[in-house]
Amino acid sequence: MSNTRIRYLLLHAYGRGGTIRTVFNQANSLAAAGWDVEIVSAVRRREALQFPLDERVPVTTVVDLRESAAPEAAEPGLGGWWRARRRDKLAASPAREIPRGEFGHRYFDRRLELALGAYLRSLADGVLVTTRPALNFLAATHATSGVVRVAQEHMNHGTHRPDVQRRIVETYERFEAVAVLTERDRAEYARLLPAARVVRIPNAVHSLDQVPANHGSKIVAAAGRLFPQKGFDLLIPAWAKLVEEFPDWQLRIYGSGEKKAQLRRLIEEHHLYNHVLLMGHTDRLDDELAKSSLYVLSSRFEGLPMVMIEAMAHALPVVSFDCPTGPADVLTHGVDGLLVPEQDPDALADALARLMGDRELRTEMGTAALLTAAAYGPDAVHPRWEALFTELTTPDAKRAVRGAAEGLHV
Repeated sequence: MSNTRIRYLLLHAYGRGGTIRTVFNQANSLAAAGWDVEIVSAVRRREALQFPLDERVPVTTVVDLRESAAPEAAEPGLGGWWRARRRDKLAASPAREIPRGEFGHRYFDRRLELALGAYLRSLADGVLVTTRPALNFLAATHATSGVVRVAQEHMNHGTHRPDVQRRIVETYERFEAVAVLTERDRAEYARLLPAARVVRIPNAVHSLDQVPANHGSKIVAAAGRLFPQKGFDLLIPAWAKLVEEFPDWQLRIYGSGEKKAQLRRLIEEHHLYNHVLLMGHTDRLDDELAKSSLYVLSSRFEGLPMVMIEAMAHALPVVSFDCPTGPADVLTHGVDGLLVPEQDPDALADALARLMGDRELRTEMGTAALLTAAAYGPDAVHPRWEALFTELTTPDAKRAVRGAAEGLHV
């Protein structure tokens, strides 16, 4: 343990994404171990946090976008008018430092960039952990030399667009460490960044103390934001192929997002009204997973699919596309789940049918899934973060790492 403050910088700490949940898990574990931890949210749009956070972990915001937090709008006189006008002009200007290919590019504008740059330059000490490429790029440029910088990568390098990949090569060697989720990621980033320290630390599930699934139920669970990445538009047509053979089974998709209307139309198009349910966001996903018989992952790409691993902690077997990184780094085909060719709805349907038609196989694979999930428990993962932070904050550690990055012998 160290007295050094660990700051996690998230784009929107008040959101519901998987990165937010895993960062909160890390922060909770570190706080429980006695570390000084802070969550920093680049923007804030909601009143309340969506995931549990230890009361010892403060949350600060760089740009508050709630209507209740616009003091310039109510400020009288010419000065208030000018500041409000400048704020609106910057908010309407595109980001200059974030590549357009960054998946979160649309959430960045010039106002946010300038505010984040000022915040990063104000830091004089501690460890700064940035959690997506856009924030990593800004930290590489603006964070001061007194800050130990750690870049987290929650996605596989190959899923990034070319302009983001180029910026990664240009900037990531400035960090004291680059943390990735899988061994394949570690090897790829180490090849691209020969002077960088690349470490593999998987995300941890929030708990292994879960209610086992009911393998006798006729419910298949899926969860994730209703975005193209999660491939629910591929899963629904796959389910349509199963209805005749398994009319009393139900697919329940948990999550919210921009593709809800499109997915609802797909359900109607395939006449799956009573067979596929869009359940919306739930704060009790563990309870819903425990009611299920198996879990399905239909993503086009993943980093490390945490909800899938959380499902495995309920002894749920998994059927998954073998999409770029993630599923195959966790699952062993035929042991704790079934992997099928990516974006192949027919193969997905066949694998689902195999497990839906065999309760004994579901139970056998579910037991193996529970054993696999144990490697991602908090007690297995979080000490690795503590060890990294301890090492990076020992005297001369930062100078040594940066010297190595510059090709110096220290």
